[in-house]
Formats: sequence, structure tokens, C-alpha cells
Amino acid sequence: MNKRLDMLVQLVASGTADSFGWYALALEYRKLGRIDDALKTFEALSERDPDYLPMYLMAGQMLTEADRLVDAVWWLERGLALARKVGNSQAAGELEQALDLVRD
Repeated sequence: MNKRLDMLVQLVASGTADSFGWYALALEYRKLGRIDDALKTFEALSERDPDYLPMYLMAGQMLTEADRLVDAVWWLERGLALARKVGNSQAAGELEQALDLVRD
């Protein structure tokens, strides 16, 4: 394991990690190509903080790249609904664009 991953794993395991800590761990797993670990971390984050908007696009993009399109659509659609609910038009546009790529 690398130092950054070790630090993030310890932070999350300590119980003191905020949503960004969980998100950072998922992104680190993604960067390392550990898609299943990243997805499990995104899922845990979504249970802890379903309103953490950035995770939806990142999870959707990761799953699109992994050719897991059904799962990607699930994440992207939920993120789009949340972005619209909170009035974040920039995030909504990014999520719509990602959905368009999956559906093409």
C-alpha cells in the first residue's frame, strides 16, 4: 500500500473521518484501479451522507470506465436528482453529460 492510502484507511477506520475523508479514500482506490474497493467506499459514504453530491459523478464515471453501465446509470441518476433538488445547476449539467455518454 502507499502512504496516502494507508493514511486514508486509518482515518476512515478511526471513525473520525468526515464525508470528504471517505470520498478521498474512494478516489484513492479508484486511482489504484481497485474499482470494487472504491465502489464499496462510495456505497458506505452514500449510507453515511447521501447528500454528498460529488460522489455520484465520480462513482458514475468510474463505473462507466469499468464498463459497468447499469451501475453507472444508477449513481448518475441519483446524483442528478440530488443536484436538481439542491439547485446545483453545474453539478446537474455534469451529471447529465455523463449520463448522455453512458446512454450513447
